[in-house]
Parts: sequence; structure tokens; C-alpha cells
Amino acid sequence: MNGPVPIIKNNLSVDANVNQVKVFRDPVDSCFSYIVQLIDEATPALPVTIANPTKEAGRITQPIALSFKAKVLVTAASPLFNGNTEQASLKNNDGKVLFNQTFIKAKWDTAAAACKKAIDMCHSLGMKLYVFNPSFQQYDLTDTIKTQMSIRNAITEKWNSEIIWANTNNYTDDLQRLISPWWDGAYLDGTVTRGELSPPLKIAEMFYSDKGVPINEDKTWDYNNRYALRKAGDSDKLYIRNGYTTVGLHFNREPRFYADLGFDGGIYYGQGQFDDKDDASLFNLEGKFLQKNGAGKYGYSSVTGYFVKKLVQYQNVIGASNAYSVTGYPWPTMRLADLYLLYAEALNESAGPGAEVNGYVDKVRARAGLQTVASSWANYSTNPSKFSNQDGMRAIIHQERLIEMAFESQRFWDLRRWKEASKQLNAPITGWDLLQTTPESYYRIKVLYSQTFAQKDYFWPIADEFITSNRNLVQNIGW
Repeated sequence: MNGPVPIIKNNLSVDANVNQVKVFRDPVDSCFSYIVQLIDEATPALPVTIANPTKEAGRITQPIALSFKAKVLVTAASPLFNGNTEQASLKNNDGKVLFNQTFIKAKWDTAAAACKKAIDMCHSLGMKLYVFNPSFQQYDLTDTIKTQMSIRNAITEKWNSEIIWANTNNYTDDLQRLISPWWDGAYLDGTVTRGELSPPLKIAEMFYSDKGVPINEDKTWDYNNRYALRKAGDSDKLYIRNGYTTVGLHFNREPRFYADLGFDGGIYYGQGQFDDKDDASLFNLEGKFLQKNGAGKYGYSSVTGYFVKKLVQYQNVIGASNAYSVTGYPWPTMRLADLYLLYAEALNESAGPGAEVNGYVDKVRARAGLQTVASSWANYSTNPSKFSNQDGMRAIIHQERLIEMAFESQRFWDLRRWKEASKQLNAPITGWDLLQTTPESYYRIKVLYSQTFAQKDYFWPIADEFITSNRNLVQNIGW
């Protein structure tokens, strides 16, 4: 994230003089073009599929190359790199401007075409959005749990039908130990799981209502009373423990909310308990002070009151004496839902909203148990025509992407390329009051720290040692 860098297409001679070694930064458009050139050169020599998965699973293939190229081109077309006037003063010492100052719509056209080409190749090879359908199923699960498993297992079931690229050098055993809460009350003396990666309150509020629209837009959802206490009933029993008191924020949310997040009172499907018809046997979290998942007892706990459930394989089992049976999986660097949403974004910027744009967003929403964009907004939103104009559809796609790709290392980059980081990351990080024992006192919002994001933070600084040794390298703005 240093922005424009020097492009060295050929190795310098070992006897190159000082001036030849002191290279300049190349314009950002040249950097993107060179990346695309290298991908284009490599792609024809790559295998279309992996013939021997036992030995070669994870090897780069043509679908991976085309999908990566699509993401590169979407990034190049995005506001951070396409006509970013806030970088106008970043110039080499010879006066060369490093960021183009004019928005070029054709970049979005090219990005959309690249996304579609990648999608077509993936489809031709049988890739499709993952749907939970195990070869052996002991119990006849409800649609509620099946939908949650489709969401979770799209990440955690290795080499499933949706995975385009998974990194076999980045298995997730340690990650799962870090994010898993110690949810089984029978084994509370261990420290092998920590539950330390803590989504803030704003992430919990980011997910849609059960009607598939933002909670502050849903005319059927009680947004103003979202922090008021409420007791779960029988209709909530697969989401929240029946009879448990929590806040309105946790009720009537979309399936991805319950699949992705653990929270006080929330059902945590797995740990060897799979019969959802016997809801009393399913585990739930308890996050108040000194409770099994709360602060003050084991030294490890969430700092916000929320846990990352999405990345935990549901077949993991905690046992006694720090035993934790982990089902590892290679980290999904890119999956089909990611590519669908990139295509929808690029096509909306290229041609505006329409059936093709909506269709690819709707594919992702359908797997998540939601109605189409048109149906959800027309019937439940306070802004029913939002999806019919480019700005409105852009906002919908952005939020859809933040939700679908949550906790998959995409938000960091997306907020920056959209130039939305200065708005999203300039607000206090908040959570619940974890040192309290009653619902009335626990469900009070606490500011954990005041996050700031300056304009200069869009790009990291060039190391001082490089600037000192090569005065042709100019420093990024603000550093």
C-alpha cells in the first residue's frame, strides 16, 4: 500500500552507475498495466484445472489468474486510483504526476469485461456458490441451520465448489483457536481457545435486517429501540437461547448475522451438538462478567462482546485439558461470491444499474436466504427506489460486499479503494460494558478507543532509509 513504485522490468547490470540505480517511482497506471501484462503473459501456460489435487491443490490455475486480473482491474478503476485529485501534488522530482487526475470510465468497462471472462471460465469448470448438502447427514436440519451452514461452510469446507483460490500455505488451525470462544460449559478450565478477535458494535449493526435491507432503512424494524432489552421466545430459539434476555439489535436479523457473529445469548451451532430439533441441546454463548465467555474469568475474552463465528469450522470439538479438535482448511483467498460482487460493482459503474447487475448480487443474497434487491427495497425500505439509480445501487453493492466478505481480509482494502476509509474509520470503536453481570448494565455502549484515519493513511510511507539513499524517490503525501 505504498502506491506507485519503481517498475524494474529488467535487472540492472552489476556495474550500473549510481545514477542508474537511483530509480524514480512510476505512475500508478503504469504499475497496474505492468501487473496485468505479467498476468497475461503467465496465464496461457497455467493449467485450467488441477489434475492431481492430492499433490497440487492450491497451485495457480487459469481461473485463478483471470480472477486475480479482474480484481486488479477493479482496483485500478476504483476512486483511490482513478482520477484521485487528492493525490495531485504527488510528483517525481522531474515533475511527472504519479496519479492520473481525470476519471476514466473505460477502466470500469475493462474491469467489468475481465470479471465476466473470469466468471465464465469458472462456470465452465462447474464452479458454483456453495450450498450445504453433506453426503451424510445424521439429522434432518431446519432451513434456518442449513442456510447458516451454507454461509459458514462456503469458507470453512475446504475445496468446496465456490473456492477459486485457496492458500495451502495458510492453514487456519491457529486462527480458529484464536477466535473460538470456550462455549461448552462442561469444559471451562482450558485456555486453548481464546475468542480474542472481537468485531466492534458497528459491524454488528452493518448486517441487514431479516428483510434484507439496512436496519436503519427497514420500515418494519424498530431501529430506535435497538438497544432496548428483549427476551427471546420460541420463534427465536435457533438464533438466541429461548428465554434469554439480550438487546433488540440481535433480533430479526439476516442469516449472515447469525452465521458470522457470536454474541451473548446467541446460539453457537456445533461442538458435537447437531440436532437442531432439540434446541435445548445446542450451545449458546454467555458473555457477561465471569460467565463462561465473559471477561474476568480465564484471561481470554472478547473486548467488544462479539466473536467471529464465520471462520470456525462447525465440526470442531472442545474437550477437557485443553483438547481442541480442529478441522483445518486452507484460507480462501478468492471465492466465487467475491467475483460476482466485483462484477456487479464494475458493471454498475460501467453501465449503471440493471438486470445483470442485480442478478449477480441476487445470486449471493439468495444463498444467504434473502429476497432479491428489487423485492427487498421495494417492499421494506424507506428508500424503495434506491436500487434504480447508480449512486443508490453503488451503496447497496458496497454494503452487500462488506457483509458477504466480512472477516475475509477484504474490508481493509475495499474501504481504501472506495475512498470511504476516511469516513468509516474516523469513529469511536465501541462494544458492550463487559464488566457487568446483569443485562441492564451489560448492554451499555462503551467507547473502547477513538479511531482516526487521516488522508495520508490511504498510503503508507516510503521507508526513510530508501528516501535517504535515493533522492529520486519522493515521499507519499503527509509523511
